[in-house]
Amino acid sequence: MLARELFRRNWRLVVDARGADALEAAWGGVPGVVAISGDVADPDHRRALVDAGGEIDLLVNNASVLGPSPQPALADYPLDELRRVFEINVVAPLALVQEALPHLAGGARIVDVTSDAAVEPYEGWGGYGSSKAALEQLTAILAAEHPDLRVYSVDPGDMRTQMHQEAFPGEDISDRPPPEDSVPGLIELVEGDLPSGRYRAHDLVGART
Repeated sequence: MLARELFRRNWRLVVDARGADALEAAWGGVPGVVAISGDVADPDHRRALVDAGGEIDLLVNNASVLGPSPQPALADYPLDELRRVFEINVVAPLALVQEALPHLAGGARIVDVTSDAAVEPYEGWGGYGSSKAALEQLTAILAAEHPDLRVYSVDPGDMRTQMHQEAFPGEDISDRPPPEDSVPGLIELVEGDLPSGRYRAHDLVGART
């Protein structure tokens, strides 16, 4: 949803997804949009994304995985799955930033999408939540090390998404807001003048009004 709003605002985009068919259906042939399917945990894929971007004004790390569903308690969490969650949710975002840093424009923005599970100890969310907590600390340190950039971690809030449904298998999540509700707050980070830091998307709505 953020990509569509940025496109509407005449941004040139490089977008990706693991599912090639869905990505092609959404963005294939759209002028000003380069769509590259692949896994952000793959170094070759990350390199292709950066190479397609030229000089980069904005990098959004949104790709993540939930882990096992239903989510197990930490006492029973399969460690190979935990390594996979951290590889995609923590290591891959940093690796993409490392790849992109030489190509970032002055004052460029980095937006790492996180979760309230990074700061709240919800039962059963130990794998995903701890990975997002690690991502938030990584983001904060990156901001301290690169004061010339705007580096944000942002909690988009509860959303009616496939991942959220996987977190609550068999439950009705229709009362959760749609993903587009978080877009105004994300746009405030992308086009506003907020300092680096952690934000909740819904707190930013109307920040400049």
